[in-house]
Amino acid sequence: MGRLRTRGALSLAAVGLLLGGTGVAPALAVEPMPAPSVPVETPVAPPSNGKVPVEPVDVRKEEYWLDDYGVRDAWKSATGKGVKIAVIDTGVDGSHQDLRGAVGEGMDVSGVGRANGQEGLGAEPEHGTLVASLAAGRGHGPENPDDPGGTRGIIGVAPEAEILPVSLWVGSEHPGARDIDEQIPDAVRWAVDHGANVINMSLGSNATGWPPAWDSAFAYAEEKGVLVVAAAGNRGSGLNQVGAPATIPGVLSVGGVDRSRTASWDSSSQGISIAVAGPSEEMVGAIPGDGYARWSGTSATVPLVAGTAALIKQKHPDLTAAGIAQRIVDTAHDAGAQGKDPLYGYGILDVRAAVEDDVRISDTNPLGSVRQWIAQNRPPSQTPTPSSSPTPPAPDTRQVTGEATPPVAQAPLNETGALPVVILVSFGVIVAGLTVAAVLHIRRLSR
Repeated sequence: MGRLRTRGALSLAAVGLLLGGTGVAPALAVEPMPAPSVPVETPVAPPSNGKVPVEPVDVRKEEYWLDDYGVRDAWKSATGKGVKIAVIDTGVDGSHQDLRGAVGEGMDVSGVGRANGQEGLGAEPEHGTLVASLAAGRGHGPENPDDPGGTRGIIGVAPEAEILPVSLWVGSEHPGARDIDEQIPDAVRWAVDHGANVINMSLGSNATGWPPAWDSAFAYAEEKGVLVVAAAGNRGSGLNQVGAPATIPGVLSVGGVDRSRTASWDSSSQGISIAVAGPSEEMVGAIPGDGYARWSGTSATVPLVAGTAALIKQKHPDLTAAGIAQRIVDTAHDAGAQGKDPLYGYGILDVRAAVEDDVRISDTNPLGSVRQWIAQNRPPSQTPTPSSSPTPPAPDTRQVTGEATPPVAQAPLNETGALPVVILVSFGVIVAGLTVAAVLHIRRLSR
């Protein structure tokens, strides 16, 4: 498959690594480019000045999506209590003041990180903490009389949900790190086996296909009713179209919009698999060391949607992944071309409506089914059975580069064995007839 990268700040693709910039740069904020109403083919590369620090006193005021997207209204019905969100990313700093008490059991699948998944890894070690804070940050300081959590710091969409951190190594080379095509399926299986209701994947690749090794893990999540939410990617990071895992059927792919709710140019991409769009510009989040930073990209949008899914799960506990996804897409506000389109999907996220509105749940998953896709597109020899995998296998450095393609249909062989015999007998009769005819013809000529 193509190379995997996190879908984070605008600066991520500015240097030659998979993730781009690292850490927090002491530079001024970068203003995102205006988002055109139609996509163009050649994006302008953003400056490589990293994520910009934010003063703690102002960070809550910058979470504009809490009011603009109905998050505070949704808290009247649910806060995510009792729901688990697995954050498959570069590690989560559970000691951050806004995540204390929110981070539960974790896992490292990279082979080089801390066993509890709480060590920052790879080219962007802060990325997982940023993501987790927007999904389930609890703030800090005095309790808020009106909202859940503390009055200061980052408050997530589902502030009473539990984060399960699963750390990966992505974005740069490490001699001891396992191949990413092994890390991803092991991370998904571990999350499902450890009670995740929602899986947040703010990462992706530059290929629409994925290796067969991923099939059983995503089929397993679907089988267990666990919703996987993944990033559509950012043109500013060099990803002009949605790539795996956001192209996998059943995965809720998330696009991004700017403050005017127009499809973001740098901080989103396009593709038929996009299901819903949400804010992806002028975002803020928590970084290790009790700090905060500005960032942009669909990496930041995914935890808002994953948090919304957690609120829905608390409010409607009987819903599986398909039902949760249906509430999100059916209550989204149509944007762009009428109906589903490759920039906004079914529309723009409405958190309150997704949690509270009446939605008729059908038997059809609006996101499709990876199990059906596997049955139709993988040869039987490549179709693994969905199952858990409690212990990651030994590292394998092989890199899968080919995209998944449907097999060429083959005509079935005759199973009785009678057909070849009939053909031989018929051929013999024809030869004999021709021989007799030739003999008779020669006799007539000789007369």
